[in-house]
Amino acid sequence: MMRIPAAIATTVFLAMPCSLPAVAHHSHTFIDRSDVRVLRGTVTRYSWSMPHVFLKVEAPNLDGKLVEYSIEMNHPAAMSEIGWSRDTFQPGDVVTWEGAHHRDKARAYSSLSWIEKDGVRVGTDAQAAAPVVPSTDFTGLWDRAPNQPTYAPPTGWPLNAKGQALVDNFSEDQNPVIACGDPGPPKSMTLPYSHQVTRVDADTLVIGRDLQDGERVIHLDRSGPQGAPSKFGHSVGWFEDGDLVVETTNFSADTWGGHTGIDSSDQKHLLERFTLTDDGLGMLLTITLTDPEYLSEPVTFTHRWVKVADRPLVQTPCTQESAQLWIEAGFNE
Repeated sequence: MMRIPAAIATTVFLAMPCSLPAVAHHSHTFIDRSDVRVLRGTVTRYSWSMPHVFLKVEAPNLDGKLVEYSIEMNHPAAMSEIGWSRDTFQPGDVVTWEGAHHRDKARAYSSLSWIEKDGVRVGTDAQAAAPVVPSTDFTGLWDRAPNQPTYAPPTGWPLNAKGQALVDNFSEDQNPVIACGDPGPPKSMTLPYSHQVTRVDADTLVIGRDLQDGERVIHLDRSGPQGAPSKFGHSVGWFEDGDLVVETTNFSADTWGGHTGIDSSDQKHLLERFTLTDDGLGMLLTITLTDPEYLSEPVTFTHRWVKVADRPLVQTPCTQESAQLWIEAGFNE
């Protein structure tokens, strides 16, 4: 059986030329940064899907043996921001790339610093970013603010015995993304993807997100039908002292629906306060989570978003093939 180490939650460092931004969440611990190689080979597979974009390239290793390298990038939304698309590579393309090798030298696994196809480096043709327009009404595109790690269970939460058992036995091989799962709020609100807040009409706000199947609907008239329980729940909202306040109930049970490593139940209740900061260029989320199945009392925590230039959301489905590549890349006994 494969064992997935905690490091698999991370993303391989990708530093493209021309001062393009690094799009990694944080670097894999099993990459040997002192063993940087330039390799050339033929693309056998290209996966443009969640959880991460992958290339499989058949190339000779240092012993001259032809092996199939795995090259992991970031998720499709981040890769699209530096000029990649689902059509960037095809099986049969001959590529040259530079990357750091896996610490296990028997493993054909590489990070990526740069890659060339037909003598041209890929990822240097990103469009100049549009200007960032401050928000006055909470709408627009928002990214997670820097320096907010959410890759481990939170500390100091008032967990009951059931919740504490989850944290005590936390392992990344429980990550729902391995089975193409995608938790709802509050976990979904803290993931490192862009969120789009849209005012549909006078009575409705919608929160969509890159690489998310479905969206949150916030009923400002408080009278919308609840429907069946779901991971998004049923949200009603109102404006209070200039803030947007959202109350959400009617949830279904959700793996990691509370936070990293902490599940949520159908008893979950959320109270969220959205506060514009930095003259409309930032947003503070104050989230109170109640869930008696995992918490001994409600817990309040904060999260921050920053305003970014508007663009369409990237919606690429997760596939079991890509999830399997993710597992293979992190396999490290």
